[in-house]
Amino acid sequence: MKPGEAHPYMAISPPGVVDEMLAEIGLDDVEQLFEQIPQEHRLSRPVELAPAIRAEAVLRRHVGEILARNATCAENLSFLGGGCWQHYVPAVCDEIVSRSEFLTPVWGTPASDFGRNQAWFEYASQLGELVDMDFVGLPVYTWGCAAGNAARMAARLTGRDQLLVPAAIDPERLAVIRNYCAPPELRNHVEVIPVDYDAATGRLDLADLREKLGERTAAVYFENPSYLGVVESEAAEIAALARAAGAETIAGVDPISLGVLAPPGSWGADIVVGTTQPLGVHMHCGGGAGGFIATRDEERYAREYPTLQVSICDTIEPGERTFGVILFEQTSYGARENGKDWTGNSVYLWAIANAVYMALMGPQGFRDVGRAILQRSHYAARRVDELPGVSVRFGEGFFKELVVDFGGTGRTVEAIDEGLRERGIFGGKDLSRSHPQLGQSALYCVTEAHTRADVDRLVTALEEVTR
Repeated sequence: MKPGEAHPYMAISPPGVVDEMLAEIGLDDVEQLFEQIPQEHRLSRPVELAPAIRAEAVLRRHVGEILARNATCAENLSFLGGGCWQHYVPAVCDEIVSRSEFLTPVWGTPASDFGRNQAWFEYASQLGELVDMDFVGLPVYTWGCAAGNAARMAARLTGRDQLLVPAAIDPERLAVIRNYCAPPELRNHVEVIPVDYDAATGRLDLADLREKLGERTAAVYFENPSYLGVVESEAAEIAALARAAGAETIAGVDPISLGVLAPPGSWGADIVVGTTQPLGVHMHCGGGAGGFIATRDEERYAREYPTLQVSICDTIEPGERTFGVILFEQTSYGARENGKDWTGNSVYLWAIANAVYMALMGPQGFRDVGRAILQRSHYAARRVDELPGVSVRFGEGFFKELVVDFGGTGRTVEAIDEGLRERGIFGGKDLSRSHPQLGQSALYCVTEAHTRADVDRLVTALEEVTR
Protein backbone atom coordinates (compact mmCIF):
# COMPACT_ATOMS: atom_id res chain seq x y z
CA MET A 1 0.00 0.00 0.00
CA LYS A 2 1.34 3.40 -0.95
CA PRO A 3 2.01 6.13 1.64
CA GLY A 4 -1.15 8.08 2.39
CA GLU A 5 -3.42 5.47 0.80
CA ALA A 6 -4.57 3.76 4.00
CA HIS A 7 -5.70 6.86 5.88
CA PRO A 8 -6.33 9.68 3.38
CA TYR A 9 -8.51 11.47 5.97
CA MET A 10 -5.53 12.07 8.28
CA ALA A 11 -3.98 15.51 7.97
CA ILE A 12 -0.37 14.34 7.59
CA SER A 13 -1.13 11.66 5.00
CA PRO A 14 -1.34 13.58 1.68
CA PRO A 15 1.85 13.43 -0.41
CA GLY A 16 4.28 16.26 0.22
CA VAL A 17 3.11 17.17 3.74
CA VAL A 18 5.77 15.07 5.48
CA ASP A 19 8.47 16.56 3.27
CA GLU A 20 7.26 20.08 4.16
CA MET A 21 7.39 19.29 7.87
CA LEU A 22 10.91 17.82 7.62
CA ALA A 23 12.12 20.83 5.66
CA GLU A 24 10.68 23.15 8.31
CA ILE A 25 12.76 21.50 11.07
CA GLY A 26 15.85 21.01 8.91
CA LEU A 27 15.81 17.23 8.54
CA ASP A 28 16.04 15.00 5.48
CA ASP A 29 14.40 11.85 6.81
CA VAL A 30 11.88 10.89 9.51
CA GLU A 31 14.37 8.34 10.88
CA GLN A 32 16.56 11.19 12.11
CA LEU A 33 13.89 11.94 14.74
CA PHE A 34 14.55 8.56 16.34
CA GLU A 35 18.35 8.50 16.39
CA GLN A 36 18.41 8.89 20.19
CA ILE A 37 16.70 5.51 20.64
CA PRO A 38 19.42 2.86 21.29
CA GLN A 39 19.75 0.27 18.58
CA GLU A 40 19.12 -2.60 21.03
CA HIS A 41 15.71 -1.13 21.79
CA ARG A 42 14.62 -1.16 18.16
CA LEU A 43 12.76 -3.97 16.42
CA SER A 44 15.11 -5.64 13.95
CA ARG A 45 12.49 -7.59 12.01
CA PRO A 46 9.41 -6.52 10.05
CA VAL A 47 6.17 -6.35 12.04
CA GLU A 48 3.96 -9.21 10.95
CA LEU A 49 0.63 -7.52 10.43
CA ALA A 50 -2.35 -8.75 8.49
CA PRO A 51 -3.17 -6.84 5.31
CA ALA A 52 -5.05 -3.60 5.87
CA ILE A 53 -8.86 -3.87 5.74
CA ARG A 54 -10.34 -1.09 3.66
CA ALA A 55 -14.00 -2.13 3.57
CA GLU A 56 -15.98 -0.94 6.60
CA ALA A 57 -18.28 -4.00 6.62
CA VAL A 58 -15.33 -6.40 6.62
CA LEU A 59 -13.57 -4.39 9.33
CA ARG A 60 -16.69 -4.39 11.50
CA ARG A 61 -17.03 -8.16 11.21
CA HIS A 62 -13.32 -8.62 11.96
CA VAL A 63 -13.51 -6.54 15.15
CA GLY A 64 -16.70 -8.36 16.18
CA GLU A 65 -14.93 -11.71 15.85
CA ILE A 66 -12.09 -10.47 18.07
CA LEU A 67 -14.50 -9.18 20.73
CA ALA A 68 -16.42 -12.46 20.65
CA ARG A 69 -13.37 -14.23 22.07
CA ASN A 70 -13.95 -12.51 25.42
CA ALA A 71 -15.80 -14.32 28.18
CA THR A 72 -17.85 -11.67 29.98
CA CYS A 73 -19.45 -11.35 33.39
CA ALA A 74 -22.80 -11.03 31.63
CA GLU A 75 -22.47 -14.52 30.18
CA ASN A 76 -20.79 -16.10 33.19
CA LEU A 77 -21.50 -16.10 36.92
CA SER A 78 -18.78 -13.89 38.40
CA PHE A 79 -17.42 -13.62 41.94
CA LEU A 80 -14.55 -11.34 40.96
CA GLY A 81 -13.99 -8.08 42.83
CA GLY A 82 -10.84 -6.56 44.24
CA GLY A 83 -11.44 -3.06 42.91
CA CYS A 84 -14.10 -3.43 40.21
CA TRP A 85 -17.36 -5.01 41.31
CA GLN A 86 -20.55 -6.28 39.72
CA HIS A 87 -23.25 -4.08 41.25
CA TYR A 88 -26.68 -3.46 39.82
CA VAL A 89 -26.85 -0.29 37.71
CA PRO A 90 -30.40 1.15 37.47
CA ALA A 91 -31.48 1.81 33.90
CA VAL A 92 -32.03 5.50 34.63
CA CYS A 93 -28.28 5.95 35.22
CA ASP A 94 -27.49 4.79 31.70
CA GLU A 95 -30.36 6.83 30.27
CA ILE A 96 -29.19 10.11 31.77
CA VAL A 97 -25.44 9.75 31.12
CA SER A 98 -26.18 8.93 27.48
CA ARG A 99 -28.04 12.22 26.95
CA SER A 100 -26.14 14.56 24.64
CA GLU A 101 -26.12 17.35 27.26
CA PHE A 102 -23.77 15.27 29.40
CA LEU A 103 -22.23 12.81 26.96
CA THR A 104 -20.81 15.11 24.31
CA PRO A 105 -19.48 18.28 26.05
CA VAL A 106 -15.90 18.28 27.22
CA TRP A 107 -15.64 21.91 28.28
CA GLY A 108 -17.71 24.98 27.63
CA THR A 109 -17.94 28.50 28.93
CA PRO A 110 -19.27 29.95 32.19
CA ALA A 111 -22.40 30.93 30.26
CA SER A 112 -23.07 27.45 28.87
CA ASP A 113 -22.22 25.08 31.69
CA PHE A 114 -24.89 25.79 34.31
CA GLY A 115 -26.66 22.45 33.97
CA ARG A 116 -23.48 20.43 33.98
CA ASN A 117 -22.05 22.41 36.89
CA GLN A 118 -25.22 21.90 38.91
CA ALA A 119 -25.10 18.15 38.25
CA TRP A 120 -21.48 18.12 39.43
CA PHE A 121 -22.46 20.13 42.49
CA GLU A 122 -25.18 17.59 43.32
CA TYR A 123 -22.61 14.79 42.97
CA ALA A 124 -20.25 16.50 45.41
CA SER A 125 -23.03 17.36 47.85
CA GLN A 126 -24.46 13.84 47.98
CA LEU A 127 -21.09 12.14 48.22
CA GLY A 128 -20.06 14.53 50.98
CA GLU A 129 -23.15 13.63 52.97
CA LEU A 130 -22.48 9.94 52.40
CA VAL A 131 -18.90 10.06 53.79
CA ASP A 132 -19.73 12.76 56.38
CA MET A 133 -17.42 15.36 54.87
CA ASP A 134 -18.16 18.86 53.58
CA PHE A 135 -15.74 19.47 50.70
CA VAL A 136 -15.59 17.08 47.75
CA GLY A 137 -13.58 17.48 44.55
CA LEU A 138 -14.64 16.33 41.11
CA PRO A 139 -13.66 12.71 40.50
CA VAL A 140 -10.21 11.52 39.50
CA TYR A 141 -9.39 8.48 37.39
CA THR A 142 -9.32 5.73 40.03
CA TRP A 143 -9.19 5.01 43.76
CA GLY A 144 -5.41 4.68 43.47
CA CYS A 145 -5.12 8.15 41.91
CA ALA A 146 -7.25 9.59 44.71
CA ALA A 147 -5.09 7.94 47.37
CA GLY A 148 -1.91 9.15 45.66
CA ASN A 149 -3.20 12.72 45.47
CA ALA A 150 -4.27 12.55 49.13
CA ALA A 151 -0.81 11.37 50.17
CA ARG A 152 0.76 14.36 48.48
CA MET A 153 -1.83 16.69 50.02
CA ALA A 154 -0.91 15.33 53.47
CA ALA A 155 2.81 15.77 52.77
CA ARG A 156 2.27 19.42 51.84
CA LEU A 157 0.04 20.03 54.86
CA THR A 158 2.47 18.53 57.38
CA GLY A 159 5.83 19.16 55.71
CA ARG A 160 6.67 15.48 56.28
CA ASP A 161 7.78 12.74 53.91
CA GLN A 162 6.47 9.35 55.06
CA LEU A 163 3.20 7.58 54.35
CA LEU A 164 2.08 4.52 56.32
CA VAL A 165 -0.11 2.08 54.39
CA PRO A 166 -1.60 -1.34 55.22
CA ALA A 167 0.48 -4.32 54.15
CA ALA A 168 -2.71 -6.01 52.92
CA ILE A 169 -3.42 -3.28 50.35
CA ASP A 170 -4.34 -3.97 46.74
CA PRO A 171 -0.95 -4.30 44.97
CA GLU A 172 -2.20 -2.36 41.95
CA ARG A 173 -3.43 0.49 44.14
CA LEU A 174 -0.13 0.46 46.03
CA ALA A 175 1.77 0.73 42.74
CA VAL A 176 -0.23 3.84 41.81
CA ILE A 177 0.34 5.38 45.26
CA ARG A 178 4.09 4.74 44.98
CA ASN A 179 4.07 6.35 41.56
CA TYR A 180 2.42 9.48 42.96
CA CYS A 181 4.86 9.52 45.87
CA ALA A 182 7.75 9.72 43.40
CA PRO A 183 11.09 7.87 43.42
CA PRO A 184 13.72 8.56 46.12
CA GLU A 185 15.86 10.54 43.69
CA LEU A 186 13.29 13.35 43.52
CA ARG A 187 13.09 16.06 46.17
CA ASN A 188 9.33 15.64 46.59
CA HIS A 189 9.66 11.91 47.33
CA VAL A 190 7.33 10.47 49.97
CA GLU A 191 8.50 7.20 51.50
CA VAL A 192 5.79 4.51 51.62
CA ILE A 193 6.02 2.19 54.62
CA PRO A 194 3.77 -0.88 55.07
CA VAL A 195 2.06 -1.61 58.40
CA ASP A 196 1.40 -5.26 59.27
CA TYR A 197 -2.02 -6.74 59.90
CA ASP A 198 -3.19 -9.20 62.53
CA ALA A 199 -3.00 -12.71 61.07
CA ALA A 200 -6.06 -13.82 63.03
CA THR A 201 -8.43 -10.91 62.36
CA GLY A 202 -7.03 -9.29 59.22
CA ARG A 203 -7.25 -5.87 60.87
CA LEU A 204 -4.37 -3.40 61.07
CA ASP A 205 -1.77 -4.30 63.72
CA LEU A 206 -1.93 -1.34 66.11
CA ALA A 207 1.29 -2.31 67.86
CA ASP A 208 3.16 -2.17 64.55
CA LEU A 209 1.42 1.11 63.72
CA ARG A 210 2.54 2.69 67.01
CA GLU A 211 6.11 1.56 66.37
CA LYS A 212 6.22 3.05 62.85
CA LEU A 213 4.51 6.36 63.59
CA GLY A 214 7.07 9.14 63.97
CA GLU A 215 8.05 12.73 63.29
CA ARG A 216 8.36 12.04 59.56
CA THR A 217 4.87 10.52 59.23
CA ALA A 218 2.74 12.74 57.00
CA ALA A 219 -0.29 10.45 57.04
CA VAL A 220 -1.65 7.06 57.96
CA TYR A 221 -3.62 5.56 55.07
CA PHE A 222 -5.91 2.61 55.69
CA GLU A 223 -9.10 1.24 54.21
CA ASN A 224 -12.42 0.38 55.81
CA PRO A 225 -13.43 -2.17 54.63
CA SER A 226 -9.93 -3.27 53.72
CA TYR A 227 -8.87 -4.72 50.40
CA LEU A 228 -9.48 -8.16 51.93
CA GLY A 229 -12.99 -7.13 52.92
CA VAL A 230 -12.23 -6.80 56.63
CA VAL A 231 -14.07 -4.14 58.64
CA GLU A 232 -11.62 -2.07 60.73
CA SER A 233 -13.49 -1.98 64.05
CA GLU A 234 -10.69 0.12 65.60
CA ALA A 235 -10.78 2.84 62.94
CA ALA A 236 -11.32 5.61 65.51
CA GLU A 237 -8.27 4.48 67.49
CA ILE A 238 -6.13 4.44 64.32
CA ALA A 239 -7.21 8.02 63.59
CA ALA A 240 -6.46 9.05 67.19
CA LEU A 241 -2.96 7.53 67.03
CA ALA A 242 -2.23 9.39 63.79
CA ARG A 243 -3.50 12.66 65.24
CA ALA A 244 -1.39 12.26 68.38
CA ALA A 245 1.69 11.88 66.15
CA GLY A 246 0.82 15.04 64.19
CA ALA A 247 -0.12 13.06 61.07
CA GLU A 248 -3.19 13.18 58.87
CA THR A 249 -5.59 10.23 58.63
CA ILE A 250 -6.45 9.22 55.07
CA ALA A 251 -9.37 6.79 54.97
CA GLY A 252 -10.06 4.67 51.90
CA VAL A 253 -13.69 3.59 51.63
CA ASP A 254 -16.11 1.75 49.39
CA PRO A 255 -19.12 4.12 49.46
CA ILE A 256 -21.63 1.32 48.93
CA SER A 257 -20.77 0.11 52.46
CA LEU A 258 -21.89 3.33 54.11
CA GLY A 259 -25.51 2.28 54.42
CA VAL A 260 -24.42 -0.16 57.15
CA LEU A 261 -21.01 1.12 58.31
CA ALA A 262 -20.22 4.40 60.07
CA PRO A 263 -18.95 7.09 57.68
CA PRO A 264 -15.26 8.09 57.93
CA GLY A 265 -16.03 11.62 59.07
CA SER A 266 -17.74 10.28 62.19
CA TRP A 267 -14.66 8.46 63.47
CA GLY A 268 -11.99 11.04 62.81
CA ALA A 269 -10.75 10.77 59.22
CA ASP A 270 -9.14 13.94 57.85
CA ILE A 271 -9.07 13.05 54.15
CA VAL A 272 -11.41 10.46 52.65
CA VAL A 273 -10.75 8.75 49.33
CA GLY A 274 -12.28 5.83 47.52
CA THR A 275 -13.96 4.59 44.40
CA THR A 276 -17.22 5.71 42.82
CA GLN A 277 -17.57 2.68 40.53
CA PRO A 278 -20.22 0.99 42.77
CA LEU A 279 -22.42 4.08 42.43
CA GLY A 280 -24.13 3.50 39.10
CA VAL A 281 -21.12 2.65 36.92
CA HIS A 282 -20.83 -0.64 35.04
CA MET A 283 -17.73 -2.83 35.04
CA HIS A 284 -15.59 -1.71 32.10
CA CYS A 285 -12.61 -3.27 30.37
CA GLY A 286 -9.90 -0.71 31.10
CA GLY A 287 -10.21 3.03 31.60
CA GLY A 288 -11.02 5.01 34.69
CA ALA A 289 -13.48 3.57 37.18
CA GLY A 290 -13.71 6.77 39.24
CA GLY A 291 -12.08 7.94 42.45
CA PHE A 292 -12.96 10.72 44.88
CA ILE A 293 -11.28 12.97 47.46
CA ALA A 294 -13.22 14.56 50.34
CA THR A 295 -12.23 16.60 53.40
CA ARG A 296 -13.67 18.93 55.98
CA ASP A 297 -14.57 22.38 54.67
CA GLU A 298 -11.43 24.06 55.94
CA GLU A 299 -9.25 26.36 53.86
CA ARG A 300 -6.07 24.45 54.74
CA TYR A 301 -7.49 21.41 52.95
CA ALA A 302 -9.26 23.27 50.15
CA ARG A 303 -6.01 25.01 49.18
CA GLU A 304 -4.26 21.66 48.66
CA TYR A 305 -6.74 20.05 46.26
CA PRO A 306 -5.34 19.35 42.79
CA THR A 307 -8.83 18.60 41.43
CA LEU A 308 -11.54 20.85 40.10
CA GLN A 309 -14.26 21.99 42.51
CA VAL A 310 -17.77 23.24 41.89
CA SER A 311 -19.49 25.69 44.22
CA ILE A 312 -22.82 27.50 44.48
CA CYS A 313 -23.18 31.26 44.85
CA ASP A 314 -25.71 34.10 44.55
CA THR A 315 -25.98 36.13 41.38
CA ILE A 316 -26.71 39.85 41.11
CA GLU A 317 -30.39 38.96 40.83
CA PRO A 318 -31.99 38.63 44.30
CA GLY A 319 -32.89 35.03 45.12
CA GLU A 320 -31.03 33.64 42.08
CA ARG A 321 -28.13 31.18 42.39
CA THR A 322 -25.60 29.74 40.02
CA PHE A 323 -22.88 27.10 39.95
CA GLY A 324 -19.27 27.48 38.91
CA VAL A 325 -15.77 26.03 39.05
CA ILE A 326 -13.66 27.42 41.92
CA LEU A 327 -9.97 27.28 42.92
CA PHE A 328 -9.15 26.79 39.24
CA GLU A 329 -5.89 28.69 39.65
CA GLN A 330 -4.33 26.00 41.88
CA THR A 331 -4.94 23.12 39.48
CA SER A 332 -2.65 22.09 36.67
CA TYR A 333 -5.31 23.41 34.28
CA GLY A 334 -4.83 26.89 35.72
CA ALA A 335 -1.21 26.84 36.87
CA ARG A 336 0.34 24.15 34.66
CA GLU A 337 3.55 22.84 36.26
CA ASN A 338 2.99 25.06 39.30
CA GLY A 339 -0.33 23.42 40.15
CA LYS A 340 -0.81 21.49 43.38
CA ASP A 341 -0.47 18.28 41.42
CA TRP A 342 -1.21 17.08 37.93
CA THR A 343 -4.98 17.13 37.57
CA GLY A 344 -4.82 14.62 34.75
CA ASN A 345 -7.54 12.59 33.11
CA SER A 346 -10.80 12.37 34.96
CA VAL A 347 -14.17 10.66 34.74
CA TYR A 348 -16.52 13.61 34.88
CA LEU A 349 -19.27 11.70 33.05
CA TRP A 350 -19.29 9.11 35.82
CA ALA A 351 -19.93 11.93 38.30
CA ILE A 352 -23.30 12.34 36.57
CA ALA A 353 -24.02 8.60 36.89
CA ASN A 354 -22.96 8.72 40.55
CA ALA A 355 -25.26 11.69 41.25
CA VAL A 356 -28.21 9.93 39.62
CA TYR A 357 -27.54 6.70 41.55
CA MET A 358 -27.22 8.43 44.92
CA ALA A 359 -30.36 10.52 44.33
CA LEU A 360 -32.28 7.42 43.31
CA MET A 361 -31.13 5.34 46.28
CA GLY A 362 -31.41 7.84 49.11
CA PRO A 363 -30.54 6.89 52.71
CA GLN A 364 -32.98 3.97 52.84
CA GLY A 365 -31.73 2.58 49.53
CA PHE A 366 -28.15 2.55 50.80
CA ARG A 367 -29.28 0.80 53.97
CA ASP A 368 -31.17 -1.80 51.95
CA VAL A 369 -28.35 -2.57 49.52
CA GLY A 370 -25.79 -2.67 52.35
CA ARG A 371 -27.88 -5.16 54.32
CA ALA A 372 -28.45 -7.28 51.21
CA ILE A 373 -24.70 -7.43 50.56
CA LEU A 374 -23.99 -8.35 54.19
CA GLN A 375 -26.60 -11.10 54.22
CA ARG A 376 -25.61 -12.64 50.90
CA SER A 377 -21.85 -12.46 51.42
CA HIS A 378 -22.11 -13.98 54.91
CA TYR A 379 -24.40 -16.71 53.57
CA ALA A 380 -21.74 -17.46 50.97
CA ALA A 381 -19.07 -17.57 53.68
CA ARG A 382 -21.06 -20.10 55.73
CA ARG A 383 -21.72 -22.36 52.73
CA VAL A 384 -18.15 -22.23 51.40
CA ASP A 385 -16.67 -22.81 54.86
CA GLU A 386 -18.54 -26.13 55.05
CA LEU A 387 -16.62 -27.61 52.10
CA PRO A 388 -13.89 -30.15 52.93
CA GLY A 389 -10.42 -28.56 52.94
CA VAL A 390 -11.84 -25.07 52.40
CA SER A 391 -12.00 -22.32 55.02
CA VAL A 392 -12.93 -18.64 55.14
CA ARG A 393 -10.36 -16.37 56.74
CA PHE A 394 -11.39 -13.32 58.76
CA GLY A 395 -14.99 -14.59 58.62
CA GLU A 396 -16.43 -12.55 61.47
CA GLY A 397 -16.30 -8.91 60.38
CA PHE A 398 -16.23 -8.46 56.61
CA PHE A 399 -18.22 -6.65 53.95
CA LYS A 400 -18.77 -7.81 50.37
CA GLU A 401 -15.43 -9.57 49.92
CA LEU A 402 -14.14 -12.65 51.70
CA VAL A 403 -10.85 -14.51 51.67
CA VAL A 404 -11.33 -18.19 50.84
CA ASP A 405 -8.42 -20.50 51.74
CA PHE A 406 -8.10 -23.63 49.60
CA GLY A 407 -4.92 -24.84 51.34
CA GLY A 408 -6.60 -27.96 52.73
CA THR A 409 -7.71 -29.21 49.31
CA GLY A 410 -4.24 -29.75 47.90
CA ARG A 411 -5.29 -27.76 44.84
CA THR A 412 -3.97 -24.40 43.64
CA VAL A 413 -6.25 -21.43 43.16
CA GLU A 414 -5.23 -21.39 39.50
CA ALA A 415 -6.43 -24.97 39.02
CA ILE A 416 -9.67 -24.33 40.91
CA ASP A 417 -10.38 -21.21 38.84
CA GLU A 418 -9.79 -23.17 35.65
CA GLY A 419 -12.30 -25.79 36.77
CA LEU A 420 -14.83 -23.10 37.64
CA ARG A 421 -14.44 -21.42 34.25
CA GLU A 422 -15.28 -24.74 32.58
CA ARG A 423 -18.56 -24.54 34.50
CA GLY A 424 -19.31 -20.96 33.49
CA ILE A 425 -18.14 -19.36 36.73
CA PHE A 426 -15.45 -16.81 37.41
CA GLY A 427 -13.94 -17.63 40.80
CA GLY A 428 -12.27 -15.22 43.17
CA LYS A 429 -9.12 -13.21 42.53
CA ASP A 430 -6.00 -15.30 43.13
CA LEU A 431 -4.09 -13.95 46.14
CA SER A 432 -1.31 -16.55 46.14
CA ARG A 433 1.14 -14.28 44.34
CA SER A 434 0.20 -10.83 45.65
CA HIS A 435 -0.29 -12.03 49.26
CA PRO A 436 1.81 -15.22 49.56
CA GLN A 437 1.42 -15.24 53.36
CA LEU A 438 -2.21 -16.26 52.77
CA GLY A 439 -1.20 -19.38 50.87
CA GLN A 440 -3.57 -20.74 48.24
CA SER A 441 -6.30 -18.21 48.91
CA ALA A 442 -8.63 -16.20 46.69
CA LEU A 443 -10.67 -13.04 47.20
CA TYR A 444 -14.34 -13.71 46.48
CA CYS A 445 -16.91 -10.95 46.03
CA VAL A 446 -20.65 -11.23 46.70
CA THR A 447 -22.93 -8.24 46.06
CA GLU A 448 -26.64 -7.47 45.84
CA ALA A 449 -26.44 -8.71 42.23
CA HIS A 450 -25.93 -12.29 43.46
CA THR A 451 -28.82 -14.50 44.49
CA ARG A 452 -28.92 -17.40 46.93
CA ALA A 453 -29.14 -19.69 43.89
CA ASP A 454 -25.91 -18.15 42.51
CA VAL A 455 -24.10 -18.91 45.78
CA ASP A 456 -25.48 -22.46 45.85
CA ARG A 457 -24.28 -22.99 42.28
CA LEU A 458 -20.80 -21.78 43.26
CA VAL A 459 -20.68 -24.14 46.25
CA THR A 460 -21.72 -27.10 44.10
CA ALA A 461 -19.04 -26.25 41.52
CA LEU A 462 -16.36 -25.81 44.19
CA GLU A 463 -17.29 -29.16 45.67
CA GLU A 464 -16.71 -30.76 42.28
CA VAL A 465 -13.42 -29.06 41.40
CA THR A 466 -11.80 -29.48 44.86
CA ARG A 467 -12.32 -33.26 45.11
